[in-house]
Amino acid sequence: MSPFIQAFYYSMTDWSGFTPVMNFIGIDNYVRLFQDDTFVKSLGNNVVLVIVLPIVTIILSLILATLVTVGGRSKGQISGLKHAGFYRVVSFFPYVIPAIAIGLMWRQVFAPNGLVNGALTGLGLDQFINYAWLGEVATAMPVSMFVIIWGFVGFYMVLFVAAIKGIPAEIYEAARLDGAGRFRTAVSVTIPMIRDNVQTAYIYMGILALDAFVYMEAMNPGGGPAFSTIVMPQVLLDTAFSQGQFGRASAMGVILALVTLTFAGLVFLINSLTGGTKKDVRL
Repeated sequence: MSPFIQAFYYSMTDWSGFTPVMNFIGIDNYVRLFQDDTFVKSLGNNVVLVIVLPIVTIILSLILATLVTVGGRSKGQISGLKHAGFYRVVSFFPYVIPAIAIGLMWRQVFAPNGLVNGALTGLGLDQFINYAWLGEVATAMPVSMFVIIWGFVGFYMVLFVAAIKGIPAEIYEAARLDGAGRFRTAVSVTIPMIRDNVQTAYIYMGILALDAFVYMEAMNPGGGPAFSTIVMPQVLLDTAFSQGQFGRASAMGVILALVTLTFAGLVFLINSLTGGTKKDVRL
């Protein structure tokens, strides 16, 4: 707890970070932060990320995990798709690549003369010649979110595969005998039985979305066009080490910690209110 208490104390001072002198200024840093358009924009971007990234990543991961574990033949032994083992290994590859390498790689792919524009113009879509995907306000954030999702879908798929394999095969066989299709089985059997895993994955992915520093710094070092992709950790780093305002940067860290705790608390609360402790299977 000591670092958090220290950070909170520093956030109430005008400490520059490079001298032992600091004056207590109360909540001035917090007041100034919410009058700072750049910080407010970064806070809004983090909120967008924490809403979109966990939902999309977990839905895609659940679909893929279901397909490679119980999405195979509708007759005979419960099994996944053909070559499911190969799909699991391939989908996990992005997670073992360092985040900074992923960001730099996709930055080149989406560059005006990159692979994406080359493929689109090759299909006759000439409007994408030299299109700057990360340089336009309309596309910079969606492209950044796509890259982060790409990097984590495989990891959460493997997590859900392990959870689904823990469900007794007899339950799936009973669902099949009752005439439940794949979608109904996934909604009524798989998700309720691995609900705790989904909750944990949602919190981890949400915490990553509230950071996202490495990916955003690699693809959009300056915060993107019109700060459309800037996130709180980028503003914090600039405020502390470029502007020498560690007191103000500490206030940002405190706000980021409070947002993270609030997010985790909301996930637990919603899960509890919607019967998260129960594992009823109803077809």
